[in-house]
Amino acid sequence: MSFPEKRDSDSGHSPYDDEKNDEKNVGVRPGEFETLHQSNLPPDPDAGLSDEEKARLVCAPSPTFLDRTNIGNARLAGLEESLNITPGQYNAALSIFFVSYAGAEPLTNVLLKRLRPSVFIPAIMLTWGICMTAMGLVHNFQGLMAARFFLGLTEAGLFPGINYYLSCWYRRDEFGIRAAIFFSAAAVSGSFGGLLAAAIQTMDGIGGKRGWAWIFILEGIATVLVGVASFWMVFDFPDEATFLSDVDRQRVIRRLKADQQSSAEHEEFRMSYFWASVKDWKTWLYAVIYMGCDGPLYAFSLFLPTIINGLGYTSTRAQLLSVPPYAAAAILTVAIGYFADRTHQRGLSNMGVSVLGIVGFAMLLSAQSPGVQYAGTFLGALGIYPCIANTITWVSNNTEGVYKRGVTLGFVIGWGNMNGIVSSNIYQRSDRPKYRIGHGVVFAYLVLFLLGGSALQYVLLKRQNAKRRAGHLDHLVVGKTEKEIEEMGDIRPNFIYTL
Repeated sequence: MSFPEKRDSDSGHSPYDDEKNDEKNVGVRPGEFETLHQSNLPPDPDAGLSDEEKARLVCAPSPTFLDRTNIGNARLAGLEESLNITPGQYNAALSIFFVSYAGAEPLTNVLLKRLRPSVFIPAIMLTWGICMTAMGLVHNFQGLMAARFFLGLTEAGLFPGINYYLSCWYRRDEFGIRAAIFFSAAAVSGSFGGLLAAAIQTMDGIGGKRGWAWIFILEGIATVLVGVASFWMVFDFPDEATFLSDVDRQRVIRRLKADQQSSAEHEEFRMSYFWASVKDWKTWLYAVIYMGCDGPLYAFSLFLPTIINGLGYTSTRAQLLSVPPYAAAAILTVAIGYFADRTHQRGLSNMGVSVLGIVGFAMLLSAQSPGVQYAGTFLGALGIYPCIANTITWVSNNTEGVYKRGVTLGFVIGWGNMNGIVSSNIYQRSDRPKYRIGHGVVFAYLVLFLLGGSALQYVLLKRQNAKRRAGHLDHLVVGKTEKEIEEMGDIRPNFIYTL
C-alpha cells in the first residue's frame, strides 16, 4: 500500500508542490471543509499564481506579549527592602507563579478551542494585566504571593495557546518562522524591560509609590490596554474566522489539507484525544527537551539583572547591561526559525544552538574576569532563546489532530514551565558573586536535557521514518476507510516526521 508523503527533513517534496492549475471557482462553503479528504480537495483559487504571489497571501500578523519576568528588575529597584522580605521569600514568590502557570497549561488549549481565540486570548490578557497592576499595590509578602499566583493562572494560556493557534493556520514549513517571531517578542521585551525599568524606577516616590511598584503598575496598565484592543484584533480558527471571504477560507483550508494537516478539520473533543497524547512517547521526550531550554530560560531571565549586578555593576547600570543579550537572542531566534523552516532540520538546529549556551555557562562557571562572564551571558542567551520556539515548532510539526496537538503542547510547555520552580531557587544571594550552583544547574540542563534529548529524539524519529518508508507499518491501515486513516493523525503510516 502506498501513501502520499508530507514534506519532511529527508525529502524536499510536499503535496502542495503537486497542486494542479484548476479553474478558479469556489464550490465549498464554511462548515463543509471538514468533510473533504486529500482526494477531493476543492479547486485551487491560487492556480496560475507564481510562488512569490502565493507567499504574499499567507502572511498574517503575529501577536506579542509583555515580559513576565519584570520582577527581576523590580528586585534591583528595592522590592525586597520595601516589602521587608527575605531572599528565601523572594524565591518563594517566583516559585508560586510556576505552580499555577504550569498546572493550568495542559487544559488551556482545550478551552481555547471551545471558547474561540477571539474571546479566550483577549480575556486572559486583560485579566493578567490586572494581576500585574495589582503586584504594584501590594504591601507585604502575602500580597505578593497572592498576586504572583493569580498572575501565573491567568497567563497560563498565552504561550501554548498562541503557538497552537498559529499551527492551525500555517503549513509545517511555515510555522517555525512565525513561532520564532512571536517568541522573539519575549527577548525583545526582556531587552526593553531593562530600559523601561531603568527609566521607571526614577519615579520613586511619585504618588507615594516606590520605583519597583511603578514598574508593575505601568506595565500592567499597558497589558490591560493591549488586552482590550485584542478583542478587535484576534481572529478565530480558519473554519470559523468571520473575516475570511469564501475564496480566502478555501485558500487557507486547501493549503492545510494539501499539507495533510488535521488543523483543517472541525473536531469535537473526545477523551481519546487526551489519552492519545498521554500514551505517545514523543510527548514525554519532547517534554524533556523543552525542560532543557525552558528551565535555563527562566533562570536566565529572572536573575540576569542580579547576575550582572553581582559582577560589580550598580543597579541602574545592571538594568541597562541586561539589554544587549536579549537583543542578540531575539535576532538569532528569528534566524533559526527561518533556517529550520527551509532545511526541515529542527533537531540539528536545537543541537547546534545548545552548544552556544553550554559554552556560555561554562564561561560563567570558570571565568574570573567580569568582562568574560558578561560575554558568557550573551552566549547563554543565544543558546537558550532560539530553542524555545524551535522545540515548540518541532512538537507541532510531529503531532497531528487538532485536540491531540493542543493537549500535547499543553503537557510539553506545562512540564517545561514547572521547571521554573527549580530555576527560581538555584540563584541564592549567599552564592554571589560566582553563583556556581545556579550556573552549574543550568549547564547540566543544557547538556543532559536539551542537547542529549534532542539527539535522542532525532535518532528515534529517523528510525520511525525509515520504518514507514519501508512499509513496515502499512498493516495498521488495512481495512480502514480514508476518513479513519486520516483520524489516525501522526500514527498513520504515511505521516513522515520532521527531523
